[in-house]
Amino acid sequence: MFAVLKTGGKQYKVQSGDVLRVEKLAADAGETIQFNEILMVGSSIGAPLVEGAAVQAEVIDQIKGEKLIHFVKRRRKHSSQRKKGHRQQLTLLRITDILEKGADKTGVKAAIGSGSVSSAPAAAKAKSAPKAAAGNDDLKKLSGVGPALEKKLLAAGVTTFAQIAAWNEADVAEFDEKLSFKGRIEREGWIEQAKELAK
Repeated sequence: MFAVLKTGGKQYKVQSGDVLRVEKLAADAGETIQFNEILMVGSSIGAPLVEGAAVQAEVIDQIKGEKLIHFVKRRRKHSSQRKKGHRQQLTLLRITDILEKGADKTGVKAAIGSGSVSSAPAAAKAKSAPKAAAGNDDLKKLSGVGPALEKKLLAAGVTTFAQIAAWNEADVAEFDEKLSFKGRIEREGWIEQAKELAK
């Protein structure tokens, strides 16, 4: 059986046992991760995703792709030339399991990275209601939070100002690293703003 999964803005057709290189994911070598954005499993086609399906993979290594050279040369008198090199950061994976149903397996880390989904239950909420749902606060009221950051927060299970107001230093460090905020939480003063907005 095969599946078509989406990660890093690309689609991959995979079978159990396949080894593939995808855009860098936040996982260490030896960890098992799960992709929840499945477009097709066998003959089941999603609209746009197949409900309850998942693909599990083992991270083999974090690698760099081959060097790409970008060279620009302008000919004639007073010309110029420029040469740049780039190596894309990639994650090497081995597909271990394709699940048609029952994607929520405990002890399996959700694939988080460029364009990937986060934890399965939170991602399902974010897909069904990307905007603030009935019980959720409008997180865009925090300074520096736009639609993209709001989507990241919702996917991580943060839905209310009260949750942000209750964060301690360990929580701030965890979310900084997990969602690549790079000190934005403290710099923008989210906790103080959340305390005011939660009233």
